Amino acid sequence: MLSFDVLVIGGGGAGMRAAIEAARAHECSVALLTKAHPLRSTTGCTGGGINAVLNSADPDDTVEKYIKDTIVGGDYLNDQDAVEFFASQAASAVKELDRFGVPFFRDETGRIAQSRGGGASAPRVCWTLGHAIAHSLYEQYLRYEIYDLSDVFLLDLTVENGRLQGVIALNIQTGTVFPIAAKAVVMATGGAGRIYWQRTTDPVDCTGDGLAICLKAGIALKDTEFVQFHPTALAATGILLSEAARGAGAYLLNRDGERFMSRYEPEKMELATRDAISTAIETEIREGRGYGTGAGAHVMLDLRHIDRGILQDKLKQVYDAAVKFEGLDPSESLLPIRPACHYMMGGIDVVDFKTCTTSIPGLFAAGECACVSVQGANRLGGNALSEVVVFGKTAGAAAAAYAKSQLVSDHASLQDGVSCWQLRFASVRARQSGISLTKIRERLAACMWENVGISRNARSLQVALDTICELKQDYESVEIGDSQQRGNSAFVHYLEVGNLLDIAYAVTLGALSRRESRGCHQRSDFPARDDANFLKHTLISKIDGDFHVNYRPVSITKYLPTERKP
Repeated sequence: MLSFDVLVIGGGGAGMRAAIEAARAHECSVALLTKAHPLRSTTGCTGGGINAVLNSADPDDTVEKYIKDTIVGGDYLNDQDAVEFFASQAASAVKELDRFGVPFFRDETGRIAQSRGGGASAPRVCWTLGHAIAHSLYEQYLRYEIYDLSDVFLLDLTVENGRLQGVIALNIQTGTVFPIAAKAVVMATGGAGRIYWQRTTDPVDCTGDGLAICLKAGIALKDTEFVQFHPTALAATGILLSEAARGAGAYLLNRDGERFMSRYEPEKMELATRDAISTAIETEIREGRGYGTGAGAHVMLDLRHIDRGILQDKLKQVYDAAVKFEGLDPSESLLPIRPACHYMMGGIDVVDFKTCTTSIPGLFAAGECACVSVQGANRLGGNALSEVVVFGKTAGAAAAAYAKSQLVSDHASLQDGVSCWQLRFASVRARQSGISLTKIRERLAACMWENVGISRNARSLQVALDTICELKQDYESVEIGDSQQRGNSAFVHYLEVGNLLDIAYAVTLGALSRRESRGCHQRSDFPARDDANFLKHTLISKIDGDFHVNYRPVSITKYLPTERKP
């Protein structure tokens, strides 16, 4: 049986950073398990830069301003002590990436160039691509003796008497179900944007696997109702156009050619927070000032006034996406855009931000799958990559320290888990008839976009819950259409859709229970923020198959909630 001191699940930025930090702890065996190659992660898809206070562009910027911006942008649902820790660590994390070889854009003095992102009071977005960060982290990852478990799918966590034993996994290539013993596990599996399937900027494998498996193991999911919709995704494909475009001066136009943000955020305009802009775009479309109708409705992003050199250099991702996927040159043409699911503020409940510990000793979580909570009800652009590297490092160090204090435990429960999963794998493969998995997935996505999208209400959310329950029943009779043991990607996708159903239910239940509008959670039947009743975290748990809702107070250290004004 494979056995490690630290097992990291997920090969994105947070997972690689955690594995690197754990491997730096001498006499600590480390493995990284991922269902795809690490360079195919969401981190490698990001193009908006990473936040830190470096004072390159503004010598008067401070960590305290960064803290306040993050809290105000998160509509005061952030745990403020966690934000203080996060903001104070971000600069050292960026400087470390610089030493790792990440190619940041530079200003005329050679310092890391910075620009102002949405919701920020100062320029603190450090210009680089997530692709570059992922490659630089991978180079560091290869330096250490980290056992590679790529093309392996996580099936289950094994916990006995409140103590973590390890995990059950599936080797996708061979079809072998096998146990992995571990003293400590770091969950870094990314988000679950594919609950909306096509209307997301996430890669196709962002199916909430780690969240669903932790939920099954008894760990609560926190603030799942807070799903951020990025305002500028290409209307036809959902492919992201980075926030850097608006940071460089792009305009948002309705069909009348009006910069409509003047009606919603007259001071910040296109640099308002993502939730504010997404809501404004959907309002323009709903009130008839957008282009097109139905699923094809959109507004326009205008970059024609921006120098072509800037477009092809600092905004290369935006430029290339427009040319390759829309056939449009952004220096000459308007780009059709509409919001798409981009990021989940909620996730696995982290109970100690200084270690990224969960409610199960030895299980840690970092990155988008975790809720620390530093993002609150709405994430600022540039804060995702900052969170990835800050808390990836934090979780890796804490996991290594925990593992050193533990003795090897009995692994009988791991072997029992393998037998159960072998039977399930064989049973699902053997089905000769049943319901189409694709139809379940597509119906789920349509239900979530229509009922649990940017604007929600009690009626739409109840429709969604009822639909998801029906889909869960249908899921029990799915035929995957592939009886092979080796390379059975149909079975993997079957598991992914099952995970999406659980996460979709948790998102919807949290949204129905939170009877207010806050950040990116907008209720048309409760349009006001309600600090008296809902300045608290939502905790969704699953016990014996039933979902339950509880709450926990927000940690407030300095900034009392005030109205978030345009």
